[in-house]
Amino acid sequence: MNLKELIENRYSVRTYLSKAVEDDKLNYILECARLAPSACNFQPWQFYVVAGADKKQEIIRSYEREWVKNAPVFVVVCADKSQSWERADGKNSSDIDASIAAQHICLAVAEQGLGTCWICNFKAEILSEALDLPKHIEPIAIFPIGYIDTEKGNAPEKKRKTLAKVTKWI
Repeated sequence: MNLKELIENRYSVRTYLSKAVEDDKLNYILECARLAPSACNFQPWQFYVVAGADKKQEIIRSYEREWVKNAPVFVVVCADKSQSWERADGKNSSDIDASIAAQHICLAVAEQGLGTCWICNFKAEILSEALDLPKHIEPIAIFPIGYIDTEKGNAPEKKRKTLAKVTKWI
């Protein structure tokens, strides 16, 4: 499968089997994220892998949706504001850099035959507390990861704007 096919087949998964995700698959996914590009190659990210039941409950408190409870593992992508490049106008690139790594996670998860959903609608204070994050570390996204329960849900039809609507040739 080429990259475009992988992107076309990937979707936001909200139904997971209780089957554990193998460590080798998680390590592959994390390695793909680690290799993401970043401004000036500062790599201002941290990845938190959450598999323990108690800690998962703390993470779920930051995003209280029933569907997320079935995911066997979470990866939380965080940006380290103290380790990032800043543009001349003061824009800190940590959130952008961490988002690039996060997208690598989305694609690697799909490539491994697993599912995930990019979650950024969480309560940052609760998530930061659950992970005991220092002030300079900002949570960017939560990725529930697991095997897809296709009996409970399938890939929805993708609705995307046309290329002509999102592209300006100048």
